[in-house]
Amino acid sequence: MAKADVIIEGALVRSLLPEDELGIRPASIAIADGRILGVGEKSEIDEAFKSASTRIDDATGQTITPGLIDAHLHPIQGVEIVQGIDLSEATGLRDMLDRLRAEAARVKRETTDGWVRAWNLDYATLEGQPIAASTIDEALGGVPAMIYFMDVHTALVNTEALRRANITGPREFEDTSEIVVDQHGKPTGELREESAWAVVLKHIPLPSQEETLDIARDIFTRMRRSGLTGGTIMDGNIGTLDLLEALDSSQGGLPVRIVSAVDVKPSADAAERERILGQLHRGGNRWRGGSIKLYADGVIDTGTGWLYEADTHGDGLNPFWVDQDALHATVREFTEAGFQIATHAIGDRAIGETISAYEAVGLRAKGRPIHRIEHLECLDPRDIARLGATGITASMQMQHMQWRIADGSDAWSERLGPKRAAQAWSARSVLDAGAPLALGSDWPIADLDARQGMAWAVLRRTPGESDGFVYEPHERLTAAEALHGYTRAGAIAQGDDDLGVIRPGARADLAIWADDPARVSGDDLAELPVVATYLDGERLDN
Repeated sequence: MAKADVIIEGALVRSLLPEDELGIRPASIAIADGRILGVGEKSEIDEAFKSASTRIDDATGQTITPGLIDAHLHPIQGVEIVQGIDLSEATGLRDMLDRLRAEAARVKRETTDGWVRAWNLDYATLEGQPIAASTIDEALGGVPAMIYFMDVHTALVNTEALRRANITGPREFEDTSEIVVDQHGKPTGELREESAWAVVLKHIPLPSQEETLDIARDIFTRMRRSGLTGGTIMDGNIGTLDLLEALDSSQGGLPVRIVSAVDVKPSADAAERERILGQLHRGGNRWRGGSIKLYADGVIDTGTGWLYEADTHGDGLNPFWVDQDALHATVREFTEAGFQIATHAIGDRAIGETISAYEAVGLRAKGRPIHRIEHLECLDPRDIARLGATGITASMQMQHMQWRIADGSDAWSERLGPKRAAQAWSARSVLDAGAPLALGSDWPIADLDARQGMAWAVLRRTPGESDGFVYEPHERLTAAEALHGYTRAGAIAQGDDDLGVIRPGARADLAIWADDPARVSGDDLAELPVVATYLDGERLDN
């Protein structure tokens, strides 16, 4: 019988197996060659697996769970997005403009041809002022600027940025991206969706590959501080796979385990699709491809979410893919080729149409997990039942609720109106319908800390604010369900039966907590210390 490289002893083991529901107890875990050899009483594990060379890690008084999996994040794209200043702490329009003014002064002082970059801007911060260059031009003093809103579906640029990008009017895109213009056809500075703001991005110096690798490595390492040992990238391209390959082959390898979807845009021609199809089996020690990302719609806040009925502004009736036949053909093409498909769908009709598209071609590719849907912010009850019947994974990010305002005056709620806004992030209803529910952050849209995501799922209010407004309290999850969403459900969603669980044969990807994350309150969960993580049995202390 194989002997253990490491035995972790003394901790409460929350395995995420069904018997966890009957209670957990102290146990030892034996690990060799990156996998779990056995789980059981100390005496049994010692007798079966301990040798003179086995290292003993004492975890008495602590709790072990499977390593957490962020089901939806953007760590590579985030390297490009998270440049310059973070506007999430701006307290209002004047404060935002002051921050931009200070950054413009720094750029002028330190560079000869630099850009102001900013991200994480809340729509509410504009206090009713238009999403327009005129709102920010004075503060920037002629320095070009590129500012992402918190959802990274809308960007705001100033007049100088429009000039440098030679944007003088509207342009046609093969998706619903839009260079917003005024009644005279003059660009306002608002750029909706990636195809539009990519026109400006081409004129901005980007980090070098070496800088990107260093920043990405730091992001991946930071993930482990909240118990994350893996995640699914949802913004990938072939370059993303190249970067993952480079990181995985570098000294120490990838600090976490990654599955990366490749984005297939409506504009992808036959040659580009062929290149993407050729990535099906790419992978390495701690990463792999094999899935694609599609978009069914945009976001509710700007009227680009696809709805069964128009929003209060008369918007929300258009899908992201102008040619829906082309979208359905793409779903069929990549399913038949063997890819798992993940589709961004926020509005109720986007979700319903995505379910129908999957049903039309088969819910999965041979040998792959069932296709999945990302975000599902506004769900029609009829489609909740369809999720349960099909087994399509609902991949949700509960901390996106942080931008809501209790009186419904935020852009998301105001556009939907009270009735549909009350169908927000229906996590409990999804679980009760029998559908798989995986949880994630959508970083850099929301905090990378998985404990925040779990706490929002449990509380549906800001952690630490016990008197804060609770959104749809009937949709709250238990701490155990939130943990499942970040472990076993995330693993199954990406097709890994040997992750998200503690049992013989599973990968030794583990998190050690100061207390049981399935039993503490939501407020305590948000700050519960993660003592260490194990990846392939390799320990990293916090």
